[in-house]
Amino acid sequence: MAPLNWGLGHASRCIPVIEALIKYDFQPILAGDGESLELLRKEFPELKYYKLPSSEVVYSEKGSLLKFKLLSQAPKIMRSVQLEKNRVDEIRKIEKLSGIISDNRFGVRSDKIPSVYISHQIQVLSGATSRLTTKYHQKIIAKFTECWVPDYASNGLAGELSKQGKNNLNLKYIGPLSRFMNQPQKKVWDIVAVLSGPEPQRGILEEKIRKELIGFSGKSLLIQGKVENKQTVRVEGNLTTVNFMLQQELEEAMQQAEVILSRSGYSTVMDLDALQAKAFFIPTPGQFEQEYLANHLKEKGFADYSDQESFHLGKFDNSIHYKGFSHKKTSKNELNRSLFDVFN
Repeated sequence: MAPLNWGLGHASRCIPVIEALIKYDFQPILAGDGESLELLRKEFPELKYYKLPSSEVVYSEKGSLLKFKLLSQAPKIMRSVQLEKNRVDEIRKIEKLSGIISDNRFGVRSDKIPSVYISHQIQVLSGATSRLTTKYHQKIIAKFTECWVPDYASNGLAGELSKQGKNNLNLKYIGPLSRFMNQPQKKVWDIVAVLSGPEPQRGILEEKIRKELIGFSGKSLLIQGKVENKQTVRVEGNLTTVNFMLQQELEEAMQQAEVILSRSGYSTVMDLDALQAKAFFIPTPGQFEQEYLANHLKEKGFADYSDQESFHLGKFDNSIHYKGFSHKKTSKNELNRSLFDVFN
């Protein structure tokens, strides 16, 4: 099981898949790099793990330059994918693997055993280049045995992103993946801000939110999304800051919130849907997917949003007109045993 190390979302949505593998008597092995691997190691300390080569992508401070910054690093990323594929082949031989599950890691696959790819981005939005990026991503998906799409086949949370379109990809719509389930609790926090995503944008947003919350009269919790060796907690007036929380503690904190302030990354959206939470989004500048999702969910009446530059707490005032997520299930999306028949 190997998630992409781009924020914590890819790792967090792997958690219910790993839990299902264990439930059905498979022996999952973790693989990855950076904070995403560290999160899974903390959630599943009993599991064996391997480190994979990191692409060490450098992100832009200006959202308008993000696409060009990533394109300039394409040769380095492609070299990393080949190194990743070589490393996976070594692990396959050492562990005698019966299958591979990759969450958006292009090189985590093998032609010798069934390889599954997890992604909600069947259509990739990148502005004027959306057609090219979609075609490229679908060529990657076609190299895998199956692609598991964490969304509903129709009327999905991801809107246009998860639609099959005109292609012959072997897609399986498995429903939203969340580590959480809805267990309503007494509200303790007026605002819980949950941060994630790559630097420097994660840090830029943290600084902006902190300045707003320091002067806020209500009780607020800021979860930085920085997976470190030890959890740290700092209290400044009505603001409590925590570097990271694991599944149970984070689930409880989010259910104790009147409103959750976060990026509009899809893994976060799935968690909010599972919790039937009220939210306010700030898309990562330059990430067309997050901008699309924030607008899509606003149009559905779930949550309002603001761009990062103009955000201030006064924008919350309009949130009373949004219903929050209204997913009616009160349990996790249970993955059927038959889903894993691809590995038999």
